[in-house]
Amino acid sequence: MDWLNLLVYPAVRVLVLFFVLLTGFAYLTWYERKLLARFQVRYGPNRAGRFGLLQPLADAIKALFKEEIVPDHVDRPVYLLAPALAIVPALIIWAVIPVAKDFPAVADVPIGILWILAVAGIEGYGVILAGWSSNNNYSLLGALRSSAQMISYELPLGIFLVSILVLAGTFSLVELVEMSRPWWEWLWLWLVFPLFFICILAETNRSPFDLPETENELVAGFQTEYGGMKFALFFMAEYINMITTSAIMATLFFGGWKGPFADQYVWLGPVYLFIKVVALLFLFIWVRASVSRPRWDQLMRFSWQFLLPVSLMHLMGSAVFTVFLK
Repeated sequence: MDWLNLLVYPAVRVLVLFFVLLTGFAYLTWYERKLLARFQVRYGPNRAGRFGLLQPLADAIKALFKEEIVPDHVDRPVYLLAPALAIVPALIIWAVIPVAKDFPAVADVPIGILWILAVAGIEGYGVILAGWSSNNNYSLLGALRSSAQMISYELPLGIFLVSILVLAGTFSLVELVEMSRPWWEWLWLWLVFPLFFICILAETNRSPFDLPETENELVAGFQTEYGGMKFALFFMAEYINMITTSAIMATLFFGGWKGPFADQYVWLGPVYLFIKVVALLFLFIWVRASVSRPRWDQLMRFSWQFLLPVSLMHLMGSAVFTVFLK
């Protein structure tokens, strides 16, 4: 039995997916630190192994052996549950993302985009409950900022996704990647990609929109009372979210696994998807190195007064294109 036949079994796919994502998270930290070092004209990790490639392993060992302290004043069950609620949605979104021809990560369901919207709505609960259960004013303020930010940017993000649905005429991500699109549709999608990417930055709490955890204002915000592996789980959730949202953007805007000869050679699909995800992760890191953090009122005003009207106009344009050009 070759590896392709073995991957028919969903349980095997899930195990492979978890292994790839956890390894990807570890080396995304190395990738980010190396890139930021180059932006700032320094070396970055270069001591643990050749080119610092063992640095993620050293960080993992450090986190595992750190002392685990649960403060007496926290709501213990919710406090312990919050890190899991932060990381699980980032993992299970991958269930519907296609990685090769006729080959989704776990299952080909006809409501793939609805699954992404539903699961993405759960991600904020981990952060909010972490801040609330910590019984700490800094943590609570960070959680309130997070809930306001994520609700505000989920609105234009969801409308942009509806625009893509209107153009594609399907909820299935597998069909979305495999269908052929006219050139004008690609241009219309790429026109809105920068705004979609800004929404993703806000949804993943990435710089410059990492206001829920601004170190200089909130002492790490909702993570203030967390340490050791519990803190590492929040850290892991952020980076796996980066990988997951990059895969979603690659699937929606750049053809996903598609590339030269990917239809003939199934193994090329994951390679092309990997290249596109790495390129989009470079954008995340480039923005972090280049753009300063806005004020809170600027962040919220940008969503409600600019992104929301533009997303509605893009939705109306998509409907017009669908009626008159398709």
